[in-house]
Amino acid sequence: MILGIHHATFLSSDLARSRAFYEGVLRLRANPQRPAMGFDGVWYDVAPNQQIHLMALPDPEAGLPRPAHGGHDRHIALRVKDLSQLMARLDAAGVTYSASRSGRRALFCRDPDLNALEFIEAAP
Repeated sequence: MILGIHHATFLSSDLARSRAFYEGVLRLRANPQRPAMGFDGVWYDVAPNQQIHLMALPDPEAGLPRPAHGGHDRHIALRVKDLSQLMARLDAAGVTYSASRSGRRALFCRDPDLNALEFIEAAP
């Protein structure tokens, strides 16, 4: 029986650049519990018992074309309290995003390695 999603993993070609996005723009904090694994990386807690893992490893799909809209690509969907605040941080950082085409209050953007992220505003 599946109880939930423990973590989603993204590859990072430049961990410092990725950390600037995840920590600076998205305001996530690195989890200090990540053990030594033979390659660099970082774990972020996004909710109780839910994480995003970044692994500093070569991306076998680097250079392949990605759909312009992140909703047409593999992605992780994250709930946020206030989409307007996130949009302001993305705008300030020069991060391109697109509105969800479903009509929901949601948007899609890509991290520095072109991994697609969806942000859905939680119901009040």
